[in-house]
Amino acid sequence: MKLALDHLTVMDTTPINLVRAAEASHCEGFCLFMQSLEVLPRMPLFNLIESPTEQRDLKAMMQTASISLDVAYPFTLAGRTEIKSFQAGLECAAFLEAEFVNALIYDRDDARREDNFLIFTEMAQQHGLKVVVEFFPGSQIMSLADALTLVSLADRPYEVGVNVDLLHLMRSGSTLEDLRAAPDAAILYAQICDAPLEPHLSREVEASAQRCLIGEGDFDVAGFMAALPSHCQMSVEIPREDAILGGQSVTQRAQQAVKSVKQI
Repeated sequence: MKLALDHLTVMDTTPINLVRAAEASHCEGFCLFMQSLEVLPRMPLFNLIESPTEQRDLKAMMQTASISLDVAYPFTLAGRTEIKSFQAGLECAAFLEAEFVNALIYDRDDARREDNFLIFTEMAQQHGLKVVVEFFPGSQIMSLADALTLVSLADRPYEVGVNVDLLHLMRSGSTLEDLRAAPDAAILYAQICDAPLEPHLSREVEASAQRCLIGEGDFDVAGFMAALPSHCQMSVEIPREDAILGGQSVTQRAQQAVKSVKQI
């Protein structure tokens, strides 16, 4: 099973140590925040986008470990976003040979949201990058259906599609039947975790800080994986604040998360 280690699983580490954790977990890829975010307070301060030296060091580490970059974050399209400001981030993602860049959509204006998304996909294409849209409640692309509608505007099957996070799929009211009915060419990436059927935490805390190892929640993870098209790539996205507070290291948490997926 080919898996990538998502940065959110071990958000409290730097890009280079993320690659080390992916290698220790026997992952073939990883998904990377190219700069730290205030909404993830445990994330150490770094900014690959503004540091060519750190980019080169990370790429050298990736080559040594034979680990590739699946998805680069963050590209957030909000109402006041200047799309041209993404140029440096796209250049960084291309230098690191990412396959996908991940788009989060918050713009409330329908026409501007669609126009800017199409401009973004064109910019990404110029850098040899594919685009995935991540839907979730709280954004303006709240469901799988919303994401499928948006990516259809680009009309670039297998190049512009959807990133399906199992947690967001379940919390948005979408179903595995909806996923199975989606066009294969539109489902390009998936993020795997487990959680209770009924949330016990706030949406933000659950999504960014406390998910379950596979088998410790109630989701039909095996059914989810079976519903994905054969070309779809997958990452392990299981942040666990309780494990951090329990003193587990980055490597321990990464290995446990990946192992739980591989035992399906």
